[in-house]
Amino acid sequence: MSKLVIVESPSKAKTVQKYLGPDFEVAASMGHIRDLPKSKLGVDVEHGFEPVYVPMKDKEQVIENLKKAAAKADTVYLAGDPDREGEAISWHLAYLLGIPENAPVRVTFNEITKTGVQNGMSNPRAIDMDLVNAQQARRILDRIVGYKLSPFLWKKVRRNLSAGRVQSVAVKMIVDREKQINAFKPEEYWSVETKMTAPSSKKQFDAALTAVDGKKAELHNKEETDAVLKRLEGAEYKVTSVKKSVRRKSPAPPFTTSTMQQEASKKLGFQTAKTMRAAQQLYEGVDVEGMGAVGLITYMRTDSLRISDEARNAAYKYIEDEYGKNYLPPSPKVYKTKAGAQDAHEAIRPSTPSITPERVKSSLTPEQYKLYKLIWERFIASQMANALMDTVSVDIEANGCTFKASGFSVKFDGFTVLYEESKDDEENKVLPVINEGDVLKLKNIEGKQHFTQPPARYTEGSFIKALEENGIGRPSTYAPTISTIINKLYVERDGKQLKPTGLGEVTTELLKDHFKQIMDTKFTASMESSLDKIELGEQDWVQTLESFYTGFAQTLEKAEESMDGKRIKVPDEETDEVCEVCGKPMVIKLGRFGRFLACSGFPECTNTKKIVKPTGGICPLCGKKILQKKSKKGKKYFGCEDNPNCSFMTWDTPVSDKCPKCNDGTTLFKKGGKMFCLKEGCGYEIVIKKK
Repeated sequence: MSKLVIVESPSKAKTVQKYLGPDFEVAASMGHIRDLPKSKLGVDVEHGFEPVYVPMKDKEQVIENLKKAAAKADTVYLAGDPDREGEAISWHLAYLLGIPENAPVRVTFNEITKTGVQNGMSNPRAIDMDLVNAQQARRILDRIVGYKLSPFLWKKVRRNLSAGRVQSVAVKMIVDREKQINAFKPEEYWSVETKMTAPSSKKQFDAALTAVDGKKAELHNKEETDAVLKRLEGAEYKVTSVKKSVRRKSPAPPFTTSTMQQEASKKLGFQTAKTMRAAQQLYEGVDVEGMGAVGLITYMRTDSLRISDEARNAAYKYIEDEYGKNYLPPSPKVYKTKAGAQDAHEAIRPSTPSITPERVKSSLTPEQYKLYKLIWERFIASQMANALMDTVSVDIEANGCTFKASGFSVKFDGFTVLYEESKDDEENKVLPVINEGDVLKLKNIEGKQHFTQPPARYTEGSFIKALEENGIGRPSTYAPTISTIINKLYVERDGKQLKPTGLGEVTTELLKDHFKQIMDTKFTASMESSLDKIELGEQDWVQTLESFYTGFAQTLEKAEESMDGKRIKVPDEETDEVCEVCGKPMVIKLGRFGRFLACSGFPECTNTKKIVKPTGGICPLCGKKILQKKSKKGKKYFGCEDNPNCSFMTWDTPVSDKCPKCNDGTTLFKKGGKMFCLKEGCGYEIVIKKK
């Protein structure tokens, strides 16, 4: 019998084929093959929200090939990813290939390993229509909001704008944070900090004022601080309390999609899309030297913290072999998945824990290796013993003023020998031997002025955390949401921070004024909860759509009436640059390809130019300045300021170091872990040493 297995991607097909052998043919659908039409709504909102699906234009040949392969096969298995999207892809494939919905042809792989593939193939089932309907409901909701709301923005703000059920709320969160920052008024406060020594040692340690006459020390200005300092002149500093304890520090749980995205952002500097791309590749399988195609991690879209006994036992074996029995926990570590999470898959972990990052490093790209190492170390550490800290807290009295000093030292490193979360970068702070009743010697005392700080702008990592906490979207939607709001010019990156553009602010205010429900984070979160209930078979997907659409259609009609004949102007961003044609100030405008400089004297002066950023680098061809530029697609590159007369351009980043071989001030460039010279005939290259 001939058997056909259809997965989404060629790399996944290659890995699965290895485990199934010659009795199976494994083909790829290349993702979705049917969707709503691009040119129209494609949903009959008057008759049960019936969707009109059409084959995707760029998949016609793929569909034809799959039909031919299915016609030759005795059995066809649909092996899309184990989630809503994978279920929907399988459903569309079944329709196009003439397979009944209730046929037991759906198989799923939580991991692309021999065991994972064999388990999946031995448990075929019918397509889960609850999963399919949850995906359909999301797709139709997003289509309705996008196709109904976007034209409203075209008429009231500018052409080619888009709105979305999740993306518009995401932009609102970034706009609201910017408002908080702009409205923030710093408040002054002071601290009193000392350096002291104990009778047992000449080593100085820090102690800070915590209370005055038994009340919490709250110093608002220099006068109050000076009064405390005067009170302490000539005072004796006596130890009134020494508390010692052992603090247990537990490892972080293995990754969910959200925590993986956050940690990759903080530790690796990865943008969310880059993290998910590398994770998808690691899940689907990579060619490993001496092993062939191997799926290195379990499915990467999950919010569960559950792991299998098999994986835990494999981790224990590695820990015991590498570190010893004392690094094993006294009882298995079980992490509680948050309420409301979908527990369909395990946490993200290495498919085979015995495959260490170093074992596969030469077979992976740099980004694949870094992410696999992060996932592997996080998982192994999550199964290790707690770290133990010897802590000490000392209270010191001086003329009615209480100072506190604290410190700790590592008693047993436990899991920290392998991995710590990025927030845990504290170093040992060891105090000298201090006993109750000791009189300490004051070495220095000073009042320090501080100001409260505004909330920080979101980074991709902190934004994902905020989306998750507010129930906006799902882990699989975070990366595309961030990409969309940046590509649509509502948000821009300022270094690692996310900052709203003028367009984002104007559009958000317009939508908040007229579509309060759409822009309400609680309402958006409740819609996500409804989609989860549809997936569980607890809620009807058509009724959910009807409930939403009735109010939405009425709101849209009212907004059209109240905004009739009105148009919102997107404010230009002022700059210090002067137009070389007419001498008027240049402003930053938004065009279809992003931000650009234009003369404020428009339409009398039509001078425009790209926004460029000096890098301090020198062009290796002509010696003029290297500028940072952006391509039409928004990708950063570097080129000579004398373009088009000088053709130099590169994707590699110029650095401050100069080429020692050329010895004439030639700029070096960086890519990956290397620095090199691009001057013709030089060839200088050096590996960057990690700090």
